[in-house]
Amino acid sequence: MDSKDFLAEVIQIPGISGYEDAVADRVSGIFDDYCDDVKIDRFFNVYGKKSSGTGENRPKIMLAAHMDEIGLMVKDIDDDGFITFTNIGGVDQRILLSQEVIVHGKETLLGVIGAKPPHLQQGGEADDAVKMKDMAIDVAMPAEKVKELVTIGDVITFKSPLVSMQGSFVNGKSLDDRAGVAVMLETMKELDRLNFCADVYFVATVQEEVGTKGAIISAYNITPDVGIAIDVTHGDTPDASKDDTVSMTKGPAIAMGPNMHQRLTNRMIEIAKEYNIDYQVEVEPGPTGTDARSIQISKSGVPTLLMEIPLRYMHTTVETLNMDTVKDAARILALF
Repeated sequence: MDSKDFLAEVIQIPGISGYEDAVADRVSGIFDDYCDDVKIDRFFNVYGKKSSGTGENRPKIMLAAHMDEIGLMVKDIDDDGFITFTNIGGVDQRILLSQEVIVHGKETLLGVIGAKPPHLQQGGEADDAVKMKDMAIDVAMPAEKVKELVTIGDVITFKSPLVSMQGSFVNGKSLDDRAGVAVMLETMKELDRLNFCADVYFVATVQEEVGTKGAIISAYNITPDVGIAIDVTHGDTPDASKDDTVSMTKGPAIAMGPNMHQRLTNRMIEIAKEYNIDYQVEVEPGPTGTDARSIQISKSGVPTLLMEIPLRYMHTTVETLNMDTVKDAARILALF
């Protein structure tokens, strides 16, 4: 499967942190086409294993990218059928007004997060950001019908399909970090063209957005000799400091810092140079907010690396990605 087609399909499948069963089922089916063995654990982490080489002491390499997404949850339904909600994961409330959403109740319901028109606003209302607690979802149904189909605690996802932009750029929701899962898919295909001696585990992890829980569980299960987290980082935008972002067109970023194993990171950089593959270096001076931080300290410790994919507008419905970077990251990882 082409990685762009993969993303177009999987970002449409709901997978809010803690509710990843549907996306796990589809990802496992796709992994099954490229791996020797695939399984799903009780928390819905998906494990794909590719083995090559002889002997019983092949190194165990774990690649991890999280497939969970941020989203919303139903808090209440008022007497007029409007749904109030809260967030799961780091939702930026500034982007919520005018969003189309899908409420996953007994049936899936399309809703909108509306806003008071400017004609009806009073005084300086337009100058103030509306807080999430003051917003509501309108599913255009009577209250009795809404309460029949929707329950407090039901999850809500954003309606935002993958959109092709100029060249190799795309945008949509949940590319943080299903883009990383796409990198793993491309790495599987690259390994089919290479000779290697290792047991390589590809793990689509869960609950990263609420504390890297899936990485804790999966690293403990595998006990890898080397762990490699694949996640997104901030792509350059006019309103962000160059110190906090990386280029969208100069390849993936290889992270350096105390969360990452120094010699293995240097080796990955050497490989990118040797094969003339574009890459960048991003300095991460503390624990990264990725699966890498949990893999590193699993059990007695795992030498860990972090591969980062530049992404613009993180945690919005228009996360923007350069698909060429997905391919470059996969080549570096497979050759490593």
